[in-house]
Amino acid sequence: MWREVTMRDFQRLIAYLKPHRGKFALATVAMIAVGLLETSIGALIVPIFDQALSDGSAAGRTPTLFGLQRFIPESGLAAWRSIAVFLILFTIAKGVAEYLSTYLMARVGQESVLRLRDDMYAHLHGQSADFFERHRSNYLVSRLVSSAAAIEAAVSHTLRDMLRESFTLIAFLSASFYYSWRLTLGSLIIAPIVGLLTARFGRALRNLSRESLEGSQRLVDTAQEALANQHIVKAYNAEARERRRFHAVARQIMRAHLRAAKVNGFAPPTIEMIGILAVVVLLYFGQREILLGNMASAHFIAFLFFLFRSYDPMRKLSRLHNGMEQALAAVRHVWEVLDEHAEIKEKKDAVEVGPLGDAIELHQVSFDYANESRPVLRDVSLRIPAGRMVALVGESGGGKSTLTKLIPRFHDPTAGAVTWDGVDLRDIRLASLRKQIAPVTQETVLFNDTVRYNISYGRPDATAADVEAAARVAFAHDFIMELPQGYDTVVGERGIFLSGGQRQRLAIARAVLADASVLMLDEATSALDAESERLVQKALANLVCGRTTVVIAHRLSTVRRADLIVVIERGRIIEMGKHNELLALSGTYRRLYELQFADEEEEEVLAIRES
Repeated sequence: MWREVTMRDFQRLIAYLKPHRGKFALATVAMIAVGLLETSIGALIVPIFDQALSDGSAAGRTPTLFGLQRFIPESGLAAWRSIAVFLILFTIAKGVAEYLSTYLMARVGQESVLRLRDDMYAHLHGQSADFFERHRSNYLVSRLVSSAAAIEAAVSHTLRDMLRESFTLIAFLSASFYYSWRLTLGSLIIAPIVGLLTARFGRALRNLSRESLEGSQRLVDTAQEALANQHIVKAYNAEARERRRFHAVARQIMRAHLRAAKVNGFAPPTIEMIGILAVVVLLYFGQREILLGNMASAHFIAFLFFLFRSYDPMRKLSRLHNGMEQALAAVRHVWEVLDEHAEIKEKKDAVEVGPLGDAIELHQVSFDYANESRPVLRDVSLRIPAGRMVALVGESGGGKSTLTKLIPRFHDPTAGAVTWDGVDLRDIRLASLRKQIAPVTQETVLFNDTVRYNISYGRPDATAADVEAAARVAFAHDFIMELPQGYDTVVGERGIFLSGGQRQRLAIARAVLADASVLMLDEATSALDAESERLVQKALANLVCGRTTVVIAHRLSTVRRADLIVVIERGRIIEMGKHNELLALSGTYRRLYELQFADEEEEEVLAIRES
């Protein structure tokens, strides 16, 4: 939801700049020096004008800004040499001041945004699973990268330029006052007109900046979705359709940028034209002042110089307005993320737990998502004894996955409690709880890094021997050694360079190395070929030995040996028991089993016929 920037937004942004106020103050001093030195260079016009008109007989007598005439000989080559020395010195000093202001503001911007990104990233990692289920990863990454980058650009460049041009404008106008306060006051009559135009242009740019930012987000979503699912796009010959979708969104962004370009292109010439009309009037009154003897010709020339020069920072300030508006839009986006709280909070006196010794228990647990009309789990009570295998079965959407997310405390129950050896999970330190739980999911998660990195993800301090031992238990060592760089082979994004069975065995090796006392298995073999399934099943057999295991079972034939099978339907436990006991009940489990058994028999018959 779009909202206007408030004073609180500015205060929060300033809070990130406060730790760098020393560097910011030095940069400000340097920017003031730039304005003063720029003005000093302009002030040399008076002695130059005197020298040019005096032909060497009356130089240095017209008063000039900062009393520069006192340091310049009255006539001759010595005067010109002094003027040249001052020009060189002032230019060098201005260059040094510009360098310092640019570097220091860049440092302030980079360090502030580094802290802002760290805070955002830590905030995101602290959110519950519900937070990530409600927000697209593209949305969060865009806020973390693009919005933060816009703020950095605003501090390092836009804010720097706005301050520097503002100080320079103040210095030029002050010089104009020095040479003729009457004419300067007359020229400032146009200031309200310029201010009104700038405000109107600013409102237009703010709206266009919002449109551009929102369009950029849609563009990222469109591109990421199509590129991440290229196999589906190609399978349905939808490349042209996706190109049209991308082009439509990109065209909207182009139009917003072009409208902003029109405003940016129209604003400075309009303001400049108003300024020129004012100068024409001032030329008339200035000539009159000279004829009346109220003003020296050199002062009038200097006055015109500074007045003309003041329009340059005015024009630049109007151009910088768009960049600042984009930064303010980015600020709002960042605060929107930081202001959303769905953290799993840890108590200050939370206790450490070790390996499961007795049981995990769910006591009349209910759970519902904020955007769901009905509870996902309702009054569920379940005991998972240590060292036993408990299988969760039932139709999709029944609540099996949600139940397994409550055990590592990715969610907290809406009602009831989950305990670990009798201790409520909300009283346990999250790190110690999750250290005891290792997941192996149906959709294997691998990082775009080496095989070694992925296996040791749960134990970064593991030795090479530990990693290899875990890989052997998972029947992964042999295929790893056949990879181009063995354990140092990069597996690609999501393990794209590996087969499904290889990815699963790496995930199992990771769980083996973590040596957790509780395993959470989401049927890991349902999408594998027969050979891969055989190897993964052998690896899983090694993994579950002696550990408490909670399995989400999609294929009932794989859980017949489970110590307890729990049938969940519409958020409730409707049956519990061993395989044979549940078959004897002739209830939901038997119906599901017979349906799957009939399907498997039909598949076997078809396979025989095809062969």
